[in-house]
Amino acid sequence: MTGGSAPGGTAPSGAGASGPAVGGAAARREYAFVLGTAAAGAVLVLLSVRQGWAQVVRTAPAPLPSSTVRVSGQDLVPAAGALAVASLAALAAVIATRGLPRRLVGVFLAVSGALMAGLVSAGVGSADVLAAARGAVISQAGSAIAGGGAAGPGTAPGAGTGTPGVSAAAHVVMSSFPWRPLAAVGGLAVLAAGILVAWRGPRWPAMSSRYSRAGGGKTQPVADPPALWESLSRGIDPTEHPGKTGRPLGS
Repeated sequence: MTGGSAPGGTAPSGAGASGPAVGGAAARREYAFVLGTAAAGAVLVLLSVRQGWAQVVRTAPAPLPSSTVRVSGQDLVPAAGALAVASLAALAAVIATRGLPRRLVGVFLAVSGALMAGLVSAGVGSADVLAAARGAVISQAGSAIAGGGAAGPGTAPGAGTGTPGVSAAAHVVMSSFPWRPLAAVGGLAVLAAGILVAWRGPRWPAMSSRYSRAGGGKTQPVADPPALWESLSRGIDPTEHPGKTGRPLGS
């Protein structure tokens, strides 16, 4: 009876031990993939909005020089860059939380991704580019004056002359490809990652719980002096094999 029960008793325990291990490994891979997707999407949005999406060109009659003002995505949709930074910060919250808080962070990521994709995909007209260019020129002129430089033709195009380079008669050239589509792809990646975090996030491991188990603030027990000497005589390190009394050494 005992000989037949041993194999039957060990087989379920082995299967149970291997089952969670495989599931845990799959959850960790999914966890890492989703976090990497969200981080890549947010970084892609940040890089894309810092590129030139349009140019404002004014051809002046001689002998006046022509001017060109570069307009970046950050000038046109500053909220997209701010949402990308917030999404990167939210990834730290995903790692540090678990359960319902992690779901809420996933919802925030999904909303941020949807907003980023919508903002960078919205139509941009010539009036929007001209307004953003005026703001960029004024900002450059203010920086030059604050830095002690003289505002002139070589400092900021159109600065110091009423921003002629960004007047209504200026020619707007849209040069957003491929940056606007790439920014939209980044926003959609954050959106998809946020949905997965809200859906499957509670099943993933939480680093905070691992650290709490590792450093719970409890000191390991040390053997009594008699047991200490007995362990030393047998060649056993008592610090690696503490006793059961929990009394500190020398008490």
